[in-house]
Amino acid sequence: MLDFPRWKVASIWAVLAVLCALAIPTFLPESMTANWPFQPSRVNKGLDLAGGSYLMLEADTQDLANTRIEALREQIQGTMRNGTPRILIGDISTRNNQISFMLRDPSQVDAARERLLGITGGGAGMTGQREWDIQVVDSSRFVLSPTQAGMNEAIKTAMEDATDVVRRRIDELGTREPTIVRQGDNRILVQVPGLQNPQALKDLLGKTARLEFKLVDTTATNPADLVKGIAPIGSQVLPYPGNPSGIPFIAVKRSVIISGDQLADSRQAFDQQTNQPNVQITFNAVGGNRFARVTQQNTGKPFAMIVDNKVISAPNINEPILGGNAVINGGFTVESANQLAIALRSGKLPVALKVIEESTVGPDLGADSIRAGILACSVAVALVIAFMFVTYGRFGLYANLAVVINVFVILGVLALIKGTLTLPGIAGFVLTIGTAVDANVLINERIREERRRGRSVVQAVELGYKEASRTIFEANMTHAISGIIMFILGSGPVKGFAVVLLIGIVTSVFTAVTFTRMLVAQWIRREKPKTINI
Repeated sequence: MLDFPRWKVASIWAVLAVLCALAIPTFLPESMTANWPFQPSRVNKGLDLAGGSYLMLEADTQDLANTRIEALREQIQGTMRNGTPRILIGDISTRNNQISFMLRDPSQVDAARERLLGITGGGAGMTGQREWDIQVVDSSRFVLSPTQAGMNEAIKTAMEDATDVVRRRIDELGTREPTIVRQGDNRILVQVPGLQNPQALKDLLGKTARLEFKLVDTTATNPADLVKGIAPIGSQVLPYPGNPSGIPFIAVKRSVIISGDQLADSRQAFDQQTNQPNVQITFNAVGGNRFARVTQQNTGKPFAMIVDNKVISAPNINEPILGGNAVINGGFTVESANQLAIALRSGKLPVALKVIEESTVGPDLGADSIRAGILACSVAVALVIAFMFVTYGRFGLYANLAVVINVFVILGVLALIKGTLTLPGIAGFVLTIGTAVDANVLINERIREERRRGRSVVQAVELGYKEASRTIFEANMTHAISGIIMFILGSGPVKGFAVVLLIGIVTSVFTAVTFTRMLVAQWIRREKPKTINI
């Protein structure tokens, strides 16, 4: 237990030196480290320490229901028209959260049902229930209604996808260590440390970014009808704030000629002639080919660029667009164009999200928390050092050195993994300081017992470390189990506390057992004491 070759001593000191060095940038201002030839890792501060923005987002389930109905309506049109044999149907109604249509030929009811069963999917999740209820009324009219099981499964899938989209959009802002977690069935919690402008975050996350290209219905020219939302069959009226005609509405075909799903990239740029900000988009291979085909077939006709059911622009197709690129002009500012580009690039939200709760934590409050945390840690360390030195003398001094090094080692590990320190994490620090010396207390008390039994100094120290190590290991294992459970099941501050706790358990065992044992072994080998005061 007390045999430490030179290579082992050198290895222990090297590991501790590297981890302590990793902690140093955390104590330095970022303005100082910015001029370094390399960018050092540092411990990120959480929302409660660095300040920032807090948002609670809630999904608009009615918007999701409308989107599902509209998507199924287009599927029905396509499958009835393109299938063999062709099934002729009348206009499709989407009122009252249902889809209904008439068959021109009642003898095709069975064939139509088979096609509907094919596009409405199987069972909803693990329930085995269908996502849509299909009924035949009056021998030739189909009515499709969404089931509750299907809606629940759609919400679950949409929220998983929405969480990923929100994370990608926030990452595009260049923020560090945001917290993005699900809350319940239809809510997402967002915490962005260091961001003091929640409005910019709200504007970005509030964009569904549903990009669509549709042909303009040139037959709808009556301004009164457009204002009332009246459009010809097969068309719809959408807001168009920048309409050159002065009417803030325009009629477009319901059929989507191309959507944002075929988008490969989007960037904020400037118009070469007017120098006005715009958004340049690039389609993937499938989207580029489709866009080229549509513009070839509709040269001379206007088409609408639609974002979140609002027409941004509706230019004429003067010539076929064959390069797979398009430009969206809509009176943007540089900031709004960049937000739209980020939203499109990160993908559309499958469901609209609305902010139901928001708050901003100022940096002053975080600074107060940091000062209070440092004070608490300092007092804890000072009291522990005083107690250990008075109680155990030289052995207490070694334990104190291990405690101080352990603090730096924990910070070094957090910096290495780019972890985030929160206020509960500081509490974990204070708790770790106490548990760090607990191991040394067990060891020192065991050494005292062996000395009372008449053991020599070397034998007492040897048996003290050997016999206490098992107890220390088992005690810390139970401690670690609770930390692992908090890490897996917890979120936000609880997880931050668990991270610091788990790191502290590992580092404290290493410093309190291995490091102090090395110091004691070197002292015994050097001084060869006949007795010890402990």
